[in-house]
Amino acid sequence: MSLSDPLSFFDVKGKVALITGASGAFGAVAAEVLSAAGCKVVLAAGNADAMADVADKCTGDVHQINARPSDEATCADMVAKTVEAFGSLDILVVASGMNKVALINDMEPETFTNVMDANVTQSWLVARAAAAQMKAQGQGGKIVLMSSARGLLGHPAGYTAYCASKAAVDGMTKALGCELGPTGITVNAIAPTVFRSPLTAWMFEDDDKAKAVRSGFLARVPKGRLGEPEDLAGPLLFLSSKASDFYTGHILYADGGYTAG
Repeated sequence: MSLSDPLSFFDVKGKVALITGASGAFGAVAAEVLSAAGCKVVLAAGNADAMADVADKCTGDVHQINARPSDEATCADMVAKTVEAFGSLDILVVASGMNKVALINDMEPETFTNVMDANVTQSWLVARAAAAQMKAQGQGGKIVLMSSARGLLGHPAGYTAYCASKAAVDGMTKALGCELGPTGITVNAIAPTVFRSPLTAWMFEDDDKAKAVRSGFLARVPKGRLGEPEDLAGPLLFLSSKASDFYTGHILYADGGYTAG
């Protein structure tokens, strides 16, 4: 790479990327962006039909695994199938997770446990499996986790499980960044605020309820708008490429300035 060819820092052509939660909003963005940039992508998701729709939007080599990172054996199998399909694993994007909203006295303990498991334990398990493969390859690697502005900020409307889980992802990102840094593996997280997805589409509508909720929220966003999927594309490509080789343990807020004020 050379400073006279700055775009080469972002070149991921030929790299192999495993994306968990590939049927979700962020997973779909990751799949489309990395495949368009020249990666060979392995999509992993529990919803096979939705994953197939994402695969149709990808260019180049795509492999699909109908599974969630639910346990140690499944995560090891995801990594093994990635290597079997394309020969290596260079990038891991953990886009899987969940949220259940309820006030603390209305939330069942099992629900809290399920959110923590999906967002924290499963992220840890698949990162663990990927790190072992990347270390064995001896060429470093990129691990990108999915956090949220809610890992830093609370929320009054029943987000105790989600906020706690994303704060844990932030801590995991920093700890793994320190632990894996000497191996050449970087670990970073993207932390968006509200961005357009099937779950948040109602907030972008023009009805009175959506306008009221959006108005209150946007009062805290210096950029004056909600996020779009393409707002996640640049941060993802940066964290997946050599451009971020000296960045690890970072939480990159894709939030229009929401957490700055």
